[in-house]
Amino acid sequence: MCLSAADATAGGGLAAEVLTLASMGCHPLPVQTAALVRDTRGIHEVWPVEPELIVMQARTVLEDVPVAAFKLGFCGSVENVALIAEILSDYPEVPLVVEPALQAAVAMGDDGDEIVAALSDLILPQTTLLVAGYHELCLLAGMTEADEDDADEDAVVPDPASDEVLARLFGCGTEFVLLTGARGHGPQVVNTLFGQDGVVRTDAWSYLQGSFLGAGTTLAAAAAAALAHGMALPEAVREAQEFTHHALRHAYRAGMGQPLPDRFFWARGKDGGDD
Repeated sequence: MCLSAADATAGGGLAAEVLTLASMGCHPLPVQTAALVRDTRGIHEVWPVEPELIVMQARTVLEDVPVAAFKLGFCGSVENVALIAEILSDYPEVPLVVEPALQAAVAMGDDGDEIVAALSDLILPQTTLLVAGYHELCLLAGMTEADEDDADEDAVVPDPASDEVLARLFGCGTEFVLLTGARGHGPQVVNTLFGQDGVVRTDAWSYLQGSFLGAGTTLAAAAAAALAHGMALPEAVREAQEFTHHALRHAYRAGMGQPLPDRFFWARGKDGGDD
């Protein structure tokens, strides 16, 4: 089950999650939490769904269909975060993958700050895998005054033994953190999976020029799909990265802004190619 905002570009949000999950052989159960007025260039408005409607959507399906994994994106409001956290608490055995999608929260100003705080307090204690870049991790850890170098895409991978950001996130109860987008040596990007005891795995991928709409959504949804298929978490993270890298390599420009990942690259006769 994916709980996230509707994005009419299908670059991010529910549509992107549905495409990713279906491409990886899962049956998606989409629950809408908000509507984004956006194009491929950016978010213009955010319209949260009423909390009661989210509960009705989720509870009705959960009483009927077994769920193998949860994937959580942008929740829309503090009230929505609280009610979603209550729903998730009834399924502690089901893995929860969280992609905070804080770009939408930031677009809401002060309301977005409250959403970030609610995620940290109510969602992170239930999170199996948190997928985010270092800047978003800083926000979730309550370190909004993080050094610009740390928030930059070229930030080095932090030392889990001394990094306060990771310490705070694990202190909230998060089981694993996948730090994405750190630049490695040469033309590579490095993603590092951290557990409570330190680095679990590090994967380097060839650096792809430009930025993509929905890369993080694709990665998190792919991880949820792999977990739903019963893969162990470290292997699920590797599988998700490989899928996402191929989708980004075959990205296409649907509008005048960012290109979109091709989540069905394999169906169009495009093999994965070299990493």
